[in-house]
Amino acid sequence: MAVLTLFAVLLSPVRAQAGTGSSNTGGSNTGGSNAVITWNVNAQTAIYEVARQPPYVTGRAFAMVQGAVYDAVNAVSGTPYEPYLVAPRSRPGASLDAAVAAAAYTMLDSMFPEQAVALRAQYDAYLAGIGNGRGKTDGISVGERAAAAMIAARAGDGAFADTSYTIGTAPGQWRPTPPGFAQDGAWVGDLRPFVIRSGSAFRTPGPPPLTSAAYARDLNEVEALGSATSTVRTQDQTEAAIWWHDRRLTEWEIKRQLARTQHLSPLQTARMFAMADIANADSLTACFNEKKFWNFWRPITAIPLAGTDGNPATTADPSWTPLLITPPFPDYTSGHTCSTSAIMYALRRFFGRDSIPFSAYSADSGTTRSFPGFSAALAEVVEARIWGGVHYRTADVQGTIIGTGVARYVLDREFQKRR
Repeated sequence: MAVLTLFAVLLSPVRAQAGTGSSNTGGSNTGGSNAVITWNVNAQTAIYEVARQPPYVTGRAFAMVQGAVYDAVNAVSGTPYEPYLVAPRSRPGASLDAAVAAAAYTMLDSMFPEQAVALRAQYDAYLAGIGNGRGKTDGISVGERAAAAMIAARAGDGAFADTSYTIGTAPGQWRPTPPGFAQDGAWVGDLRPFVIRSGSAFRTPGPPPLTSAAYARDLNEVEALGSATSTVRTQDQTEAAIWWHDRRLTEWEIKRQLARTQHLSPLQTARMFAMADIANADSLTACFNEKKFWNFWRPITAIPLAGTDGNPATTADPSWTPLLITPPFPDYTSGHTCSTSAIMYALRRFFGRDSIPFSAYSADSGTTRSFPGFSAALAEVVEARIWGGVHYRTADVQGTIIGTGVARYVLDREFQKRR
């Protein structure tokens, strides 16, 4: 209960000004297909299922797609909200569906030219279902102009730059981990943000000193609970660790489920997705900036080498391995908790309350997990990364502070009702 209370505090306050989904301009989606959901699924296919971008990279891609879709839908709907980048001129009667498709397709085609043929076929098939006429043509024009603004804004943003982490050898310093002994994503911390001032704007106090009691507690906890052969981790905890490792859930499927169950209109859906995805992208930049700055070793390194950390309360176990495969970058802070906290804060901010239940099935764990609200989900992911053996508690908790702080900063400045 203490953990749930902590994250309820982190998620508060949520300003009533944001309003609930049902009160946003755009009405409710009373039937038929929601184009924003359809093209979010298409985006997931291109970004994750085909391009296989890892979660710390997909944040940028989804923020670009959903930011452009939001600007397009907002324009076609009469610009009731402040645009993220632009509000292209839209004539009355412009097709919202065509605008969504054009914005999403243009963004995906620009990012994944190797998928050009498949994306074009998908786009043409979708447009074929929209009646020809000026409304369709105008909608396409709005979507293309929204996407063009996003493409121009993100040009030269530092994505995929050839940068790396510092590989250390001293106690506490990160070094590549098995099985791949690789490193990846160092550029994410230097990415030009979407909204925040810089990746270093949310610096934390850092991991506990190796000789401290706090570090010993962190290490001993993950050693006991996160081991591949742990005898104290429960079956439910094991399933949760694997479930939370399936990024399709928190980053995409849960948001789509909420759009459906809360009967959001396309405009409401576009705004919610953009709020969550742009906050998420900036939270990852802040988190990975922390990773580069602190360069702290992972449990899979620290536990076998505990005899070198100078802490009498830790004990080395050379054969220790985690339940999950350790990601190829430093521990501190947790990218997953940064991301999840940003998304959960954005969702609570959008709906104006915490207690909206949701659930999702993971093929990876073979289980469905259900939550009574956003703070409950956030509380569990903190534990799940420990149960998986890939993070210390301090890295997880500090990640939630970064993610919540970033999301609050972003949403205080963007996606507001137009005055």
